[in-house]
Amino acid sequence: MKHIPGDIPRPIPDQPVRFLDQLRQFIRQQNKAYKTEKTYLHWVKRFIRFHGKKHPGDMGEAEIEAFLGDMAVRRHASVSTQRTALNALVFLYKQFLGRDLQALDYKYSLAQRNIPVVFSHREATLIIQLLDEPYRLLAHLMYGAGLRISECCRLRIKDVDFEMNALVVRKSKGNKDRVTLLPRIAIDRLKEQIELVKAIHQRDIANGCGEVYLPFALAKKYPSAATELAWQYVFPAQNLSRDPRSDVERRHHVMDSTVQRCVRVALQQSRINKKASCHTFRHSFATRLLENGYDIRTIQKLLGHSDVKTTEIYTHVTKQGGLGVKSPVDSL
Repeated sequence: MKHIPGDIPRPIPDQPVRFLDQLRQFIRQQNKAYKTEKTYLHWVKRFIRFHGKKHPGDMGEAEIEAFLGDMAVRRHASVSTQRTALNALVFLYKQFLGRDLQALDYKYSLAQRNIPVVFSHREATLIIQLLDEPYRLLAHLMYGAGLRISECCRLRIKDVDFEMNALVVRKSKGNKDRVTLLPRIAIDRLKEQIELVKAIHQRDIANGCGEVYLPFALAKKYPSAATELAWQYVFPAQNLSRDPRSDVERRHHVMDSTVQRCVRVALQQSRINKKASCHTFRHSFATRLLENGYDIRTIQKLLGHSDVKTTEIYTHVTKQGGLGVKSPVDSL
């Protein structure tokens, strides 16, 4: 039986004793996104290991400064990575441990965030054509709707609105919902994919399965929803998996790593010499909209960015390049 993807919260005891389990419980009580939980736990673990597994309660500002400084000097972490680690540790001390931190003095990272790599429309189309279904459809949604790979894989049937030509993205980055467009090129194939899911679901029910994972609160509120077609994933996994919390056998969604591997192979076959990935389709979506004259605030909403400054980075990679300046050599 294959392992389920890592977007199902790991079980913790009702009365956790271990420090990290207590931290997990505290994060969930604040209703933070599971990705945020995993990110915070990742950096707290790194911090503890860096200081020889010393308990965070016995450490403070000096140890945080040493850890962040090491990230900048020895590990050459980017500014955003160092800031993420800082946010996790500030949350740990200020909110979980209830300790005020004094002003921190540490070495700041110098490695700035890179300008995103984007595909031209020709390049994106070429790579998509090299993919087999359902990965071709997944790539069309990443490029045509600006979805992250995780958002594509976790898409449920009920969140595809053919009448309004819209896709509803649930509990994405920042634990927020948003609505984005449904590309016309994907409509017929999405309908075919849903019919395929319907057949798979009926077969699973006949075999005594047919449940899909629901977050704990929804599972309690709607006990029959897990077997309804509307809640099934649009891109289900090939095999059933056993939920480690309830021991229930379910069909989860296709794994991110599977999609990434297929796109990586297609990229190699295309001979496009760019350091690209699935996320490059999302970058390319934003860049095409800018090139087509759409308002940056509209693009911000479609992408689900909290801050328009995050969206503005795509102004540096539009097809005009060089801030829209025409090279004098082109006039010769």
